[in-house]
Amino acid sequence: MSKPSAIVIGAGIVGLATARALAVRGYQVTVFERNERAVGASIRNFGMVWPIGQPIGPLFERAMLSRSIWKQTCEEAGIWHDEVGSLHLAYHDDELEVMEQYAGINQSVRDCALLNPQQALQKSPGVNAEGLKGALWSGTEMIVEARAAIGAVANYLAEKHQVDFYWNTAISRVGTSMVASGSKTWHADEIFICSGVEFETLYPELFASFGITKCKLQMMRLAAQPNGERIGPALCGSLSMIHYPGFQAAPALANLRKRYESDYAEYLKWGIHVMAAQNHTGEITVGDSHEYGLVHDPFDKEFINFMILKYLKTFTQFKDTQVIQTWNGIYAKMTGGQTELVVEAEPGVTIINGLGGNGMTLSFGLCEQIIAARL
Repeated sequence: MSKPSAIVIGAGIVGLATARALAVRGYQVTVFERNERAVGASIRNFGMVWPIGQPIGPLFERAMLSRSIWKQTCEEAGIWHDEVGSLHLAYHDDELEVMEQYAGINQSVRDCALLNPQQALQKSPGVNAEGLKGALWSGTEMIVEARAAIGAVANYLAEKHQVDFYWNTAISRVGTSMVASGSKTWHADEIFICSGVEFETLYPELFASFGITKCKLQMMRLAAQPNGERIGPALCGSLSMIHYPGFQAAPALANLRKRYESDYAEYLKWGIHVMAAQNHTGEITVGDSHEYGLVHDPFDKEFINFMILKYLKTFTQFKDTQVIQTWNGIYAKMTGGQTELVVEAEPGVTIINGLGGNGMTLSFGLCEQIIAARL
């Protein structure tokens, strides 16, 4: 009896997660990627697997499932990963109040705790001690080097699970059990479109019918820290708490948001909240901003990077703050509050899209759940 077959379009994190979930269940999987390697949003991020940002319930459980798959994959494939956790740092009483409430609500279901200033400083030499009132510790966060890990996962799937990859192959047409690139065609039992905003090209009318927008974010990388210094956990300013839905359970968040709307109006206008994560070479990835719309200015805004770095200094004290790279990324996001888009475009053709900025955190879990439910 021949294996069931599947074609996956897109070799970013959603495509790789889908390919993995199918391959471990005995499918012969073929992945098509229009570029010679993944170069989109999947490599242009912090590399953070970020359960703390997800609310208690199905999304947190999905994030933790995703984390476990990431860890297993990294261990089996020899991919660098760092289970460092995270620190959100408070310099005002209202910030500390939100953290205290978050810890009270969550500590029975996840690894988190409110720290005093001394405990926070013991966690990381990168924390700015001046005016520090406390911090929220979470032990669930893990860092990978996204720009290396995504390609390494593809190699791992090819070697361990015999997933076939066609690079530099842009799929121009999709039908039931069939995809085409120009005059060439391939067939499979099922088709999965996991190519981010590019599915607009294959199904323009369907794309237009959903509440999908595109988010542009700006990011930077700081030089490797001297003498091999490690900052430990990913470090976050308190602005991040109004960005991630995981914090919405804290009643004090509403008042904090009101203050930020006054004190940080320009930051909120550009969707800026600031986090820092260190890779295996000691370099620190910093960001980010959020601009929404179907078409984006391809050029970075220098003032946004300046604002990010200015806020970064309020909660960190890094030995070397030289900026060695800047870039932007664009991902698809649902406008109606949905956490993803999973839809059958036609019989046997499934689109998985719209995870917003949570692709690294949720994709492995989401695709595992989708495929497991079907099979």
